[in-house]
Amino acid sequence: MSKTEKSVFETLSAINVNNKVEQKNGLTYLSWAWAWAEVKKNYPSATYKVVKDEASNMPFVWDSHMGYMCSTEVTIEGETLEMWLPVMDGANKAMKLEAYEYTTRYGKKTCQGATMVDINKTIMRCLVKNLAMFGLGHYIYAGEDLPEDDKSVAEKLATPKKTTPKKTTPKNVETKKFTTIKLDIGDDNWDKVMRYVVANKELGLKKIGENLLTKYSMTAKVKKEISKAL
Repeated sequence: MSKTEKSVFETLSAINVNNKVEQKNGLTYLSWAWAWAEVKKNYPSATYKVVKDEASNMPFVWDSHMGYMCSTEVTIEGETLEMWLPVMDGANKAMKLEAYEYTTRYGKKTCQGATMVDINKTIMRCLVKNLAMFGLGHYIYAGEDLPEDDKSVAEKLATPKKTTPKKTTPKNVETKKFTTIKLDIGDDNWDKVMRYVVANKELGLKKIGENLLTKYSMTAKVKKEISKAL
């Protein structure tokens, strides 16, 4: 392999698999059909093999105490790597021949006995894990959210947070000031204010006072006179 030619791992580990994965009970599942298709696109001669138990010729090894284990072998560009995966239920508990109970902090739970459906699912998940050893989706198992090439691009394209400049008032622009109207007993605004007070008695003196103060300035004498209307 020349210095400019990428290795199998470099090629497959650069593929972004994020839109093909599913998270379930703390484990990451990648579509085996898509994963195998991606490998074959890049390496048409790639092959895989389901490892069988020599004694039983079944696609798993089994122990009555520990459960089932499935294994696969993948060969790409002359290199063969093996991977294994136990048969587990939705709670990631090892499935055995018969159902069994176990204790959690939430009480007793039951792990059902394994079926051929569970064996088949485990074999294909094992194949995906096997392909990760060659680089495909490896970054997910390593706890990363993007492959290396995508991460470097993302960092280059990342834009710094925009800071909102503080608004300043030019020195030659006059700011508008809001002033209140002085209210006196019997002046032009008095009757209008009193009609408002009488019509809104249910608001109470405090609320009426707050509302009036947004527009009028009042002496203690004026406030006392308004309170009499309530």
